[in-house]
Amino acid sequence: MTGPGFDPAGACVVVTGAGGGIGGALARALAGRGAAVVVSDLNAESAEAVAAGITADGGRALAVAGDAASEAGIAALIERAVDAYGPIGAWFANAGVDNGQGLQADEQDWALAVEVNVMAHVRAARALVPGWLEAGGGRFVVTASAAGLLTMLGAPAYSVTKHGSVAFAEWLSATYRHRGIVVQAICPQGVQTRMLDNSGPLQEVLSHDSALTPEQVADDVLAALDGDRFLILPHPEVAGYYAARAADTDRWLAGMNKLQQRVDQVAGER
Repeated sequence: MTGPGFDPAGACVVVTGAGGGIGGALARALAGRGAAVVVSDLNAESAEAVAAGITADGGRALAVAGDAASEAGIAALIERAVDAYGPIGAWFANAGVDNGQGLQADEQDWALAVEVNVMAHVRAARALVPGWLEAGGGRFVVTASAAGLLTMLGAPAYSVTKHGSVAFAEWLSATYRHRGIVVQAICPQGVQTRMLDNSGPLQEVLSHDSALTPEQVADDVLAALDGDRFLILPHPEVAGYYAARAADTDRWLAGMNKLQQRVDQVAGER
């Protein structure tokens, strides 16, 4: 389903996890389209650097350091954004974590993944949707992952919580789209970020269909804002993998297991 789209020009938009990577690229791209961008990140220096770069290029940006996963952090972020630039037109829920490897990922890794990759979206939506319903609309864009449609070998906490982020975005769209709330989920495969650099033997698998730059992902997101299609797939081949998974899950799982065997082999050779 596509609709009239969203023009960032003149709008107040918030990007969480915007101190670098996809979030930083999104903040710069949105500012380049005329948005007033609130750059949110746990790392104050990183947020300030992205905001300073935007303003140096003639754009409007405000850096807000804080925890965009907590209720208090979201409330403070929304208050700062509205005070600076007026009502929020779009929220880019980009902050995420990829901690915890294998079956032995500990309780803290799982808890943090749930808080940041899922509950941050829930808490932001709770705070934003009532106002958007009164105003007649708003846009909520989740940076999920192809892992949220497929899976991520080696990273159960990341895979499960990214599935959760997509599932919550689906629920939000199904519940409110007729009332003007547009929800989109960005689901790339390999992107040239810290996560890919730290993925070890998985790097080859993640880069199988080419690792995109954060700027390429941001360009695809901006193009998708011109419509209202739910899934944003910077790697279009993910649509085929997703369809194959649904059509024959056992065959798809067998293929994923073959990839796991390859990863095990590469790891053993190191």
